[in-house]
Amino acid sequence: MTIDNDVQDASALRAAMVRELREQGAIQSERVAAAIATVPRHLFTPGETLETAYAANTAPIVKADANGMTLSSVSAAHLQATMLEQAEIEPGMRVLEVGSGGYNAALLAELVGESGRVTTVDIDPDIVERAGTFLREAGYDHVHVVLADAEQGLAMSAPYDRIIITAGSWDIPPAWIEQLTDTGRIVVPLRFAGVTRWIAFDRDRSGLVSRGYGLCSFVPVQGAGSHTERAVSIDDGVVLRLDDDTLTVDTDALRRALHLPRIARWSGTAFDMPDEVVLFLLTTDPHMTMLHADQRRVDQELLAPSTLRGVPALISGDSFAYRTRRENDQTGGYESGVYAHGPAAEQVAARYVELLRQWVSEYHRRGAASIRYIPMPANAPTLSAGVFAKRHGTVVVTWP
Repeated sequence: MTIDNDVQDASALRAAMVRELREQGAIQSERVAAAIATVPRHLFTPGETLETAYAANTAPIVKADANGMTLSSVSAAHLQATMLEQAEIEPGMRVLEVGSGGYNAALLAELVGESGRVTTVDIDPDIVERAGTFLREAGYDHVHVVLADAEQGLAMSAPYDRIIITAGSWDIPPAWIEQLTDTGRIVVPLRFAGVTRWIAFDRDRSGLVSRGYGLCSFVPVQGAGSHTERAVSIDDGVVLRLDDDTLTVDTDALRRALHLPRIARWSGTAFDMPDEVVLFLLTTDPHMTMLHADQRRVDQELLAPSTLRGVPALISGDSFAYRTRRENDQTGGYESGVYAHGPAAEQVAARYVELLRQWVSEYHRRGAASIRYIPMPANAPTLSAGVFAKRHGTVVVTWP
Protein backbone atom coordinates (compact mmCIF):
# COMPACT_ATOMS: atom_id res chain seq x y z
CA MET A 1 0.00 0.00 0.00
CA THR A 2 1.31 3.45 -0.97
CA ILE A 3 1.12 6.15 1.70
CA ASP A 4 0.56 9.74 0.55
CA ASN A 5 3.02 11.64 2.71
CA ASP A 6 1.53 15.02 1.77
CA VAL A 7 -1.89 13.93 3.01
CA GLN A 8 -0.35 12.55 6.19
CA ASP A 9 1.66 15.72 6.76
CA ALA A 10 -1.36 17.96 6.09
CA SER A 11 -3.48 15.96 8.51
CA ALA A 12 -0.84 16.23 11.23
CA LEU A 13 -0.34 19.95 10.65
CA ARG A 14 -4.09 20.52 10.67
CA ALA A 15 -4.40 18.74 14.01
CA ALA A 16 -1.52 20.79 15.38
CA MET A 17 -3.20 24.00 14.18
CA VAL A 18 -6.40 23.03 15.99
CA ARG A 19 -4.44 22.45 19.20
CA GLU A 20 -2.72 25.82 18.85
CA LEU A 21 -6.01 27.62 18.18
CA ARG A 22 -7.47 26.02 21.31
CA GLU A 23 -4.48 27.19 23.36
CA GLN A 24 -4.85 30.72 21.96
CA GLY A 25 -8.53 30.74 22.89
CA ALA A 26 -9.69 31.20 19.30
CA ILE A 27 -11.41 27.80 19.29
CA GLN A 28 -13.87 27.44 22.15
CA SER A 29 -16.40 24.90 20.87
CA GLU A 30 -16.16 21.35 19.64
CA ARG A 31 -18.16 22.18 16.50
CA VAL A 32 -15.70 24.81 15.31
CA ALA A 33 -12.79 22.54 16.25
CA ALA A 34 -14.29 19.72 14.19
CA ALA A 35 -14.83 21.97 11.16
CA ILE A 36 -11.24 23.24 11.20
CA ALA A 37 -9.94 19.71 11.76
CA THR A 38 -11.86 18.52 8.69
CA VAL A 39 -11.39 21.14 5.95
CA PRO A 40 -8.09 20.75 4.01
CA ARG A 41 -6.87 24.36 4.22
CA HIS A 42 -3.86 23.67 1.98
CA LEU A 43 -6.14 23.05 -1.01
CA PHE A 44 -7.19 26.70 -0.80
CA THR A 45 -3.62 28.03 -0.65
CA PRO A 46 -1.86 26.59 -3.73
CA GLY A 47 1.74 27.67 -4.08
CA GLU A 48 2.21 27.87 -0.32
CA THR A 49 4.04 25.27 1.75
CA LEU A 50 1.99 23.06 4.05
CA GLU A 51 3.63 24.78 7.00
CA THR A 52 2.45 28.19 5.75
CA ALA A 53 -1.05 26.89 4.97
CA TYR A 54 -1.45 25.59 8.52
CA ALA A 55 0.23 28.45 10.38
CA ALA A 56 -2.46 29.70 12.76
CA ASN A 57 -1.61 33.38 12.45
CA THR A 58 -0.64 33.63 8.77
CA ALA A 59 -2.88 35.07 6.03
CA PRO A 60 -1.58 33.87 2.63
CA ILE A 61 -2.01 36.46 -0.14
CA VAL A 62 -4.23 35.35 -3.01
CA LYS A 63 -4.14 38.38 -5.30
CA ALA A 64 -2.29 41.71 -5.37
CA ASP A 65 -2.40 44.71 -7.70
CA ALA A 66 0.46 46.09 -9.80
CA ASN A 67 1.72 48.11 -6.81
CA GLY A 68 1.81 45.10 -4.51
CA MET A 69 -1.34 46.09 -2.63
CA THR A 70 -3.21 43.01 -1.38
CA LEU A 71 -6.61 42.60 -3.06
CA SER A 72 -7.51 39.23 -1.58
CA SER A 73 -6.10 36.81 0.99
CA VAL A 74 -7.02 33.73 2.95
CA SER A 75 -7.61 35.12 6.43
CA ALA A 76 -5.51 33.86 9.32
CA ALA A 77 -7.03 30.74 10.88
CA HIS A 78 -6.96 32.41 14.30
CA LEU A 79 -9.21 35.20 13.08
CA GLN A 80 -11.50 32.85 11.16
CA ALA A 81 -11.98 30.65 14.21
CA THR A 82 -12.68 33.66 16.42
CA MET A 83 -15.33 35.04 14.07
CA LEU A 84 -16.95 31.63 13.59
CA GLU A 85 -17.21 31.20 17.35
CA GLN A 86 -18.85 34.61 17.60
CA ALA A 87 -21.31 33.70 14.82
CA GLU A 88 -22.57 30.65 16.75
CA ILE A 89 -23.65 28.85 13.58
CA GLU A 90 -26.02 25.92 14.01
CA PRO A 91 -26.96 23.04 11.68
CA GLY A 92 -29.66 23.99 9.19
CA MET A 93 -28.85 27.70 9.12
CA ARG A 94 -28.71 29.80 5.96
CA VAL A 95 -25.46 31.76 5.82
CA LEU A 96 -24.21 34.48 3.49
CA GLU A 97 -20.48 35.10 3.27
CA VAL A 98 -19.30 38.38 1.72
CA GLY A 99 -15.76 37.99 0.39
CA SER A 100 -14.91 34.62 -1.16
CA GLY A 101 -11.69 32.81 -0.51
CA GLY A 102 -13.24 29.36 -0.47
CA TYR A 103 -11.75 28.05 2.77
CA ASN A 104 -14.02 29.95 5.14
CA ALA A 105 -17.05 28.96 3.04
CA ALA A 106 -16.02 25.32 3.46
CA LEU A 107 -15.85 25.80 7.23
CA LEU A 108 -19.33 27.34 7.11
CA ALA A 109 -20.58 24.35 5.12
CA GLU A 110 -19.27 22.01 7.80
CA LEU A 111 -21.07 24.02 10.48
CA VAL A 112 -24.48 24.26 8.79
CA GLY A 113 -24.43 20.62 7.70
CA GLU A 114 -26.47 18.99 4.96
CA SER A 115 -29.68 20.74 6.02
CA GLY A 116 -28.14 24.22 5.83
CA ARG A 117 -27.15 26.46 2.95
CA VAL A 118 -24.00 28.54 2.40
CA THR A 119 -23.80 31.27 -0.23
CA THR A 120 -20.52 33.11 -0.79
CA VAL A 121 -20.30 36.25 -2.92
CA ASP A 122 -17.40 38.28 -4.29
CA ILE A 123 -17.02 41.18 -6.71
CA ASP A 124 -13.81 39.86 -8.34
CA PRO A 125 -14.33 37.29 -11.16
CA ASP A 126 -10.87 35.78 -10.57
CA ILE A 127 -11.59 35.21 -6.89
CA VAL A 128 -15.04 33.73 -7.61
CA GLU A 129 -13.59 31.30 -10.16
CA ARG A 130 -10.78 30.36 -7.80
CA ALA A 131 -13.12 29.82 -4.83
CA GLY A 132 -15.51 27.70 -6.89
CA THR A 133 -12.70 25.53 -8.24
CA PHE A 134 -11.15 24.87 -4.85
CA LEU A 135 -14.50 24.22 -3.17
CA ARG A 136 -15.31 21.59 -5.79
CA GLU A 137 -11.88 20.00 -5.45
CA ALA A 138 -12.30 19.85 -1.67
CA GLY A 139 -15.75 18.28 -1.93
CA TYR A 140 -17.87 21.34 -1.14
CA ASP A 141 -19.55 21.78 -4.53
CA HIS A 142 -22.90 22.38 -2.75
CA VAL A 143 -21.67 25.82 -1.62
CA HIS A 144 -23.20 28.50 -3.84
CA VAL A 145 -20.51 30.80 -5.24
CA VAL A 146 -21.84 34.03 -6.76
CA LEU A 147 -20.22 36.92 -8.65
CA ALA A 148 -21.80 40.19 -7.48
CA ASP A 149 -21.24 43.47 -5.66
CA ALA A 150 -22.45 42.62 -2.16
CA GLU A 151 -23.55 46.21 -1.42
CA GLN A 152 -27.08 44.98 -2.25
CA GLY A 153 -26.65 41.71 -0.41
CA LEU A 154 -27.98 38.69 -2.24
CA ALA A 155 -31.76 38.59 -2.21
CA MET A 156 -32.03 35.30 -4.12
CA SER A 157 -31.07 33.23 -1.07
CA ALA A 158 -32.38 35.52 1.69
CA PRO A 159 -33.29 35.66 4.49
CA TYR A 160 -30.09 34.66 6.27
CA ASP A 161 -29.60 33.49 9.82
CA ARG A 162 -26.01 34.67 9.69
CA ILE A 163 -24.07 37.08 7.48
CA ILE A 164 -20.29 36.84 7.74
CA ILE A 165 -18.21 39.61 6.16
CA THR A 166 -14.60 38.71 5.38
CA ALA A 167 -13.53 42.10 4.01
CA GLY A 168 -12.99 45.38 5.84
CA SER A 169 -16.24 47.36 5.64
CA TRP A 170 -16.56 51.09 6.30
CA ASP A 171 -20.35 50.84 6.58
CA ILE A 172 -23.23 48.37 6.84
CA PRO A 173 -25.47 48.53 3.76
CA PRO A 174 -29.24 48.47 4.40
CA ALA A 175 -29.58 45.25 2.39
CA TRP A 176 -27.48 43.31 4.88
CA ILE A 177 -29.85 44.19 7.70
CA GLU A 178 -32.98 43.74 5.59
CA GLN A 179 -31.88 40.27 4.46
CA LEU A 180 -31.17 39.13 8.01
CA THR A 181 -33.75 37.16 9.98
CA ASP A 182 -35.25 38.80 13.07
CA THR A 183 -32.98 36.67 15.26
CA GLY A 184 -30.03 36.89 12.86
CA ARG A 185 -26.48 37.97 13.47
CA ILE A 186 -23.90 39.82 11.39
CA VAL A 187 -20.18 39.41 12.06
CA VAL A 188 -18.39 42.22 10.27
CA PRO A 189 -14.92 43.84 10.32
CA LEU A 190 -16.15 47.43 10.66
CA ARG A 191 -13.88 50.45 10.24
CA PHE A 192 -14.55 53.57 12.27
CA ALA A 193 -12.42 56.19 14.03
CA GLY A 194 -9.48 55.08 11.88
CA VAL A 195 -9.35 51.48 13.17
CA THR A 196 -11.04 48.18 12.31
CA ARG A 197 -12.71 45.80 14.75
CA TRP A 198 -14.65 42.65 14.01
CA ILE A 199 -18.03 43.08 15.64
CA ALA A 200 -20.72 40.45 16.21
CA PHE A 201 -24.00 42.35 15.86
CA ASP A 202 -27.47 41.09 16.83
CA ARG A 203 -30.64 42.77 15.62
CA ASP A 204 -32.72 44.88 17.98
CA ARG A 205 -35.49 47.46 17.53
CA SER A 206 -33.15 50.34 16.72
CA GLY A 207 -30.79 48.45 14.42
CA LEU A 208 -27.82 46.38 15.57
CA VAL A 209 -26.17 45.93 18.96
CA SER A 210 -22.80 44.30 19.63
CA ARG A 211 -22.35 41.11 21.59
CA GLY A 212 -18.59 40.99 21.08
CA TYR A 213 -15.72 42.66 19.21
CA GLY A 214 -12.00 42.33 18.69
CA LEU A 215 -8.90 43.44 16.84
CA CYS A 216 -8.60 42.45 13.17
CA SER A 217 -7.22 43.46 9.81
CA PHE A 218 -8.89 42.77 6.46
CA VAL A 219 -8.55 43.74 2.82
CA PRO A 220 -11.04 46.61 2.26
CA VAL A 221 -14.41 46.07 0.61
CA GLN A 222 -14.42 46.90 -3.11
CA GLY A 223 -17.22 48.24 -5.28
CA ALA A 224 -20.09 50.47 -4.20
CA GLY A 225 -19.26 50.03 -0.51
CA SER A 226 -15.64 51.14 -0.79
CA HIS A 227 -14.46 54.20 1.08
CA THR A 228 -11.21 56.15 1.18
CA GLU A 229 -10.38 57.82 4.47
CA ARG A 230 -8.68 61.20 4.63
CA ALA A 231 -4.92 61.20 4.92
CA VAL A 232 -3.54 64.57 6.04
CA SER A 233 0.23 65.01 5.77
CA ILE A 234 1.72 67.19 8.49
CA ASP A 235 5.31 66.53 7.40
CA ASP A 236 7.29 64.27 5.10
CA GLY A 237 6.55 60.72 6.26
CA VAL A 238 4.09 61.84 8.97
CA VAL A 239 0.37 61.46 8.34
CA LEU A 240 -2.90 61.85 10.23
CA ARG A 241 -5.64 59.44 9.12
CA LEU A 242 -9.06 60.95 9.69
CA ASP A 243 -12.38 59.11 9.64
CA ASP A 244 -14.37 62.26 10.40
CA ASP A 245 -14.72 64.60 7.42
CA THR A 246 -15.72 67.45 9.74
CA LEU A 247 -12.49 67.49 11.76
CA THR A 248 -10.26 70.40 10.77
CA VAL A 249 -6.50 70.27 11.22
CA ASP A 250 -4.02 73.14 11.10
CA THR A 251 -1.23 71.30 9.32
CA ASP A 252 1.21 74.22 9.37
CA ALA A 253 0.83 74.65 13.12
CA LEU A 254 1.23 70.92 13.76
CA ARG A 255 4.31 70.80 11.52
CA ARG A 256 5.89 73.56 13.58
CA ALA A 257 4.93 71.76 16.78
CA LEU A 258 6.46 68.52 15.55
CA HIS A 259 9.88 70.14 15.30
CA LEU A 260 9.73 71.69 18.76
CA PRO A 261 11.28 69.74 21.66
CA ARG A 262 8.84 67.18 22.99
CA ILE A 263 7.89 66.58 26.59
CA ALA A 264 7.24 63.20 28.21
CA ARG A 265 4.63 62.61 30.90
CA TRP A 266 3.92 59.26 32.54
CA SER A 267 0.67 57.84 33.84
CA GLY A 268 1.85 55.32 36.44
CA THR A 269 -0.38 52.72 34.75
CA ALA A 270 0.51 49.49 32.98
CA PHE A 271 0.93 49.36 29.23
CA ASP A 272 -1.27 46.38 28.36
CA MET A 273 -4.28 45.47 26.22
CA PRO A 274 -3.22 48.16 23.71
CA ASP A 275 -6.05 47.37 21.28
CA GLU A 276 -8.66 48.06 23.96
CA VAL A 277 -6.96 51.26 25.07
CA VAL A 278 -6.78 52.47 21.46
CA LEU A 279 -10.51 51.93 21.04
CA PHE A 280 -11.22 53.77 24.29
CA LEU A 281 -9.09 56.76 23.37
CA LEU A 282 -10.49 57.11 19.84
CA THR A 283 -14.10 56.91 21.02
CA THR A 284 -13.87 59.02 24.17
CA ASP A 285 -12.38 62.31 22.97
CA PRO A 286 -13.56 63.80 19.64
CA HIS A 287 -10.13 65.34 19.05
CA MET A 288 -8.39 61.96 18.82
CA THR A 289 -7.20 60.70 15.47
CA MET A 290 -4.63 58.20 14.20
CA LEU A 291 -1.02 59.34 13.76
CA HIS A 292 1.30 57.38 11.45
CA ALA A 293 5.01 57.84 10.73
CA ASP A 294 7.36 55.94 8.44
CA GLN A 295 10.51 54.13 9.52
CA ARG A 296 12.80 56.92 8.38
CA ARG A 297 11.16 59.50 10.65
CA VAL A 298 11.27 57.11 13.57
CA ASP A 299 14.94 56.35 12.91
CA GLN A 300 15.55 60.11 12.99
CA GLU A 301 13.86 60.12 16.43
CA LEU A 302 11.35 62.69 15.25
CA LEU A 303 8.57 60.39 16.50
CA ALA A 304 8.48 57.29 18.69
CA PRO A 305 8.21 53.70 17.36
CA SER A 306 4.57 53.55 18.48
CA THR A 307 3.68 55.66 15.42
CA LEU A 308 4.89 53.04 12.92
CA ARG A 309 1.61 51.11 13.01
CA GLY A 310 -0.48 54.07 14.02
CA VAL A 311 -1.24 55.50 17.45
CA PRO A 312 -4.09 57.69 18.76
CA ALA A 313 -3.04 61.34 18.77
CA LEU A 314 -4.87 64.06 20.68
CA ILE A 315 -4.96 67.24 18.58
CA SER A 316 -5.45 70.65 20.19
CA GLY A 317 -4.95 73.48 17.71
CA ASP A 318 -1.20 73.98 17.43
CA SER A 319 -0.24 71.09 19.74
CA PHE A 320 -0.62 67.32 19.92
CA ALA A 321 0.18 64.33 22.09
CA TYR A 322 0.41 60.60 21.47
CA ARG A 323 0.88 57.44 23.50
CA THR A 324 4.21 55.76 24.18
CA ARG A 325 5.72 53.44 26.80
CA ARG A 326 8.80 52.86 28.91
CA GLU A 327 10.11 49.97 30.97
CA ASN A 328 8.81 49.95 34.54
CA ASP A 329 8.78 46.82 36.70
CA GLN A 330 6.31 48.43 39.10
CA THR A 331 3.63 48.46 36.39
CA GLY A 332 4.23 44.89 35.25
CA GLY A 333 6.98 45.52 32.72
CA TYR A 334 5.93 48.66 30.85
CA GLU A 335 4.27 51.94 31.78
CA SER A 336 1.94 53.99 29.59
CA GLY A 337 2.97 57.53 28.90
CA VAL A 338 2.64 60.44 26.52
CA TYR A 339 4.89 62.45 24.25
CA ALA A 340 3.56 65.93 23.51
CA HIS A 341 4.65 68.68 21.10
CA GLY A 342 3.69 72.33 20.73
CA PRO A 343 2.97 75.47 22.74
CA ALA A 344 0.18 73.72 24.66
CA ALA A 345 2.12 70.49 25.18
CA GLU A 346 1.60 70.48 28.97
CA GLN A 347 -2.17 70.85 28.69
CA VAL A 348 -2.65 68.27 25.96
CA ALA A 349 -0.35 65.80 27.71
CA ALA A 350 -2.29 66.23 30.95
CA ARG A 351 -5.58 65.46 29.18
CA TYR A 352 -4.09 62.38 27.54
CA VAL A 353 -2.68 61.06 30.82
CA GLU A 354 -6.07 61.64 32.44
CA LEU A 355 -7.67 59.42 29.79
CA LEU A 356 -5.07 56.67 30.31
CA ARG A 357 -5.77 56.67 34.04
CA GLN A 358 -9.52 56.66 33.45
CA TRP A 359 -9.19 53.59 31.25
CA VAL A 360 -7.33 51.70 33.99
CA SER A 361 -9.65 52.75 36.81
CA GLU A 362 -12.96 52.12 35.00
CA TYR A 363 -12.53 49.85 31.97
CA HIS A 364 -9.45 47.70 32.43
CA ARG A 365 -10.86 44.58 30.79
CA ARG A 366 -11.67 43.21 27.36
CA GLY A 367 -15.04 43.87 25.78
CA ALA A 368 -15.95 46.81 28.02
CA ALA A 369 -17.45 48.88 25.19
CA SER A 370 -20.93 48.61 23.72
CA ILE A 371 -21.21 49.28 19.98
CA ARG A 372 -24.48 50.04 18.23
CA TYR A 373 -25.28 50.58 14.58
CA ILE A 374 -28.32 52.79 13.94
CA PRO A 375 -29.44 52.71 10.30
CA MET A 376 -31.04 55.65 8.54
CA PRO A 377 -33.68 57.09 8.56
CA ALA A 378 -33.75 56.67 12.34
CA ASN A 379 -32.97 59.77 14.35
CA ALA A 380 -29.20 59.80 14.44
CA PRO A 381 -27.45 60.86 17.66
CA THR A 382 -25.73 64.23 17.65
CA LEU A 383 -22.15 63.84 16.47
CA SER A 384 -19.86 63.77 19.48
CA ALA A 385 -17.24 61.54 21.07
CA GLY A 386 -18.06 57.94 20.23
CA VAL A 387 -20.55 58.82 17.48
CA PHE A 388 -19.47 58.24 13.88
CA ALA A 389 -21.59 59.16 10.86
CA LYS A 390 -21.60 56.65 8.01
CA ARG A 391 -23.18 56.62 4.57
CA HIS A 392 -26.14 54.46 5.64
CA GLY A 393 -26.28 55.00 9.39
CA THR A 394 -24.40 55.85 12.56
CA VAL A 395 -21.97 53.92 14.74
CA VAL A 396 -22.29 54.69 18.45
CA VAL A 397 -19.65 53.46 20.92
CA THR A 398 -20.33 53.79 24.65
CA TRP A 399 -18.39 52.76 27.73
CA PRO A 400 -21.03 51.82 30.32
